[in-house]
Amino acid sequence: MKTYQLAIVPGDGIGHEIIPAALKVLEAAANRFGFNLNYTFFDWGAGRYIKEGAFMPEDGLETLKSFDAVFFGAVGLTEVDDTLPAKLYTFKVRTAFQQYVNYRPVKLFKGLESPLRNKTSKEIDFVVIRENNEGEFVQSGAFFRPESPEGLATDTSIFTRKGIERVAHFAFQLAQKRRKKVTNVTKSNTLIHSLKYWDSVISEVSEQYPDVKLEKMYIDNASANFILHPEYFDVILTTNLFGDILSDLGGGIMGSLGLGGSGNLNPEKEFPSMFEPIHGSAPDIAGKGIANPVGTIWSGALLLEHLGEHEAANHIINAVENVFEKGIKTKDLGGTASTSEFAENVISVLNQ
Repeated sequence: MKTYQLAIVPGDGIGHEIIPAALKVLEAAANRFGFNLNYTFFDWGAGRYIKEGAFMPEDGLETLKSFDAVFFGAVGLTEVDDTLPAKLYTFKVRTAFQQYVNYRPVKLFKGLESPLRNKTSKEIDFVVIRENNEGEFVQSGAFFRPESPEGLATDTSIFTRKGIERVAHFAFQLAQKRRKKVTNVTKSNTLIHSLKYWDSVISEVSEQYPDVKLEKMYIDNASANFILHPEYFDVILTTNLFGDILSDLGGGIMGSLGLGGSGNLNPEKEFPSMFEPIHGSAPDIAGKGIANPVGTIWSGALLLEHLGEHEAANHIINAVENVFEKGIKTKDLGGTASTSEFAENVISVLNQ
C-alpha cells in the first residue's frame, strides 16, 4: 500500500479548525482507495513569530524538502504586521520550491446558487492559472526618504522568458485536457514593456498547441466578464497580481471565499508542492467552529490529484457536491452546519 508523507502547517486563526476537518476527509478517501497518509505537524505562522521572532525555523525549508506535499491552512494575526506573512512564509516557500503555478479552480457546485442570477454550474467552471514566482509580487523595491516631502517608494515587476514559458506550457497542456481554450488576461495596452513581453512569449508558446484556442483579454474586461459571462472562460493564464485578484472574484461568484481551493505547484515534482484554501486566517471567527472547510477540503483533493490519486480526488469533490445537494451548508452560505459537521457529512458520503 502506497504511503505519502505530508507536512501539515495549520498556520493561524481558523487554520486550526479547517485543516483537522479536511484531514479527516482525506483519511476517509485514503481508506477507501487503498493508500496511506503520514502526517508531521509544524506550528509555523504568525503565532510562532510572536513567540520566537520567526514564522519558521532557519532550517524550515530544508525540513519541508523531504515531504511529498505541504498542506497549509492560513497565516496571519491582527497583532502582526500584515506585510510579513507573505514575505516570511508564503512567498518564501513558493519561491524556494519553484512552485511557479498557482492553480485555482472556479466551479459552482450543484446545490448552491451563485450570486449571479441565471448562472448555473454549466456556466461557472474554469481554472485560473496564476504565475506564482515572478511578476508584481517579487518584492523588488525600496523606500526613498519616506518621511520627506519628496519621499517615494518603488516596486519593480519582473518577467523572464523562462518564467513565462513554463507557466504558459502548463496552461496550454491543462487546456488540452479541458475545453481547449486559454484566455491570456493581461494589460499590455498600458504596461507596454513587461506585459507586452508577457503577451509575445505566450503567443510563441501557443504555436506549439494548435489544438488550443488562445484569446487575449485585458484585466478590466475580464473582471467584467467574470460577472456578465463566466461561461467565456476555460483556462485563464495571468500574472501574479491579476491572478490573485481574479481568483478571489471567482470565489465570490461561487458564493463564498470559503469555497476556493488552490495548489502552489512545482509540476516537475523536484520540490514539494503546497496546497491551501484561497481565504485568509479570519481571526475574527477563529474558535467558533463556523469556518467553511470546503476550500481546504478542495485543496486536499488537489493535493491527492497532484500525487496521482485521481479517483480519490474526484470522489471527494463529488461528495462535497452531494452534501450541498442535500441542502447542508455552513453559515457563510446561509446554512447552519459547523465546520466539523460539514466535514462529517462529506465523510459519510465517501463511506457509502
